[in-house]
Amino acid sequence: MAQVIDLHTHSTASDGIYTPKQLLQHAKEADISVLALTDHDSTDGIVEAAQAAQALGIDFIPGIEVNTDTHGGEVHVLGYFLEYERPAFQAILKVLRDARERRGQRMVELLNEQGITIHWERVREIAQGAVGRPHVAKALLEAGYVQTIGEAFDKYIGTNGPAYVPRYKLSPEDAVRLIASANGLPVIAHPVNLPGLSELRNWLPGLCAAGLVGLETYYGPYTKADEQTLLTLAHEYHLIPTGGTDFHGPGIHPTPLGGRFVPYAAVEQLKAAAAQRCGKTPPAFVLPPPVAEK
Repeated sequence: MAQVIDLHTHSTASDGIYTPKQLLQHAKEADISVLALTDHDSTDGIVEAAQAAQALGIDFIPGIEVNTDTHGGEVHVLGYFLEYERPAFQAILKVLRDARERRGQRMVELLNEQGITIHWERVREIAQGAVGRPHVAKALLEAGYVQTIGEAFDKYIGTNGPAYVPRYKLSPEDAVRLIASANGLPVIAHPVNLPGLSELRNWLPGLCAAGLVGLETYYGPYTKADEQTLLTLAHEYHLIPTGGTDFHGPGIHPTPLGGRFVPYAAVEQLKAAAAQRCGKTPPAFVLPPPVAEK
């Protein structure tokens, strides 16, 4: 019987519904044998998740997901087997989370200026961990201004919305270097969702030069054709094909926890690559200057 593997999940340490411990309990119920926690710009849930995983007999991989921007849209970069306690790495994550906080506050201010009354304190309560636009969207939903989370983005806080605020912009190469600075293994997340696979092919040489090691090939609603295209790219650029569900909680993404087949070879390859980096001095990383806030 094939092992159930999920290398892309979120908890309340960022924008997931479940606490890290609850997430692992649900993973056990789903017969998951290997799970990675990959919260946005945060490793705050890793210790709790690792302890729960040990008690439940689940092989746990510490991870992260770093959001970046390009001229064509967002690109997310996953990181695995991070030496996440490194002070320099945590200092940079704090800068990113603080920028998220300021961005969320400014969005609430802009909404209030337009007569859309939601409160920052409520957004903060909803977030629990690192603040993101989904938490502002949930506050709008609660207050009755929208019927769905998607409508909140379309109407108010999406890129062209009246309450949109640009975030601290990192390039995909920045995120790869940031993860590598903690001896982590950088992997491009859900590449079919990017501005275009042809554009991804243009980016890959630079990303590989920056330290990219993997490509998320087995993901949520991907078709067999998507998988095959990404497998071809992964083999061409000597990248590890990884995968997962991007689980945040029931009803947020169509794929349930552990509901996407990921071959165990992905775990074996990640572990082998991590072993080669363990204990070595990683390259330093310096944050680019932030963009001006709206």
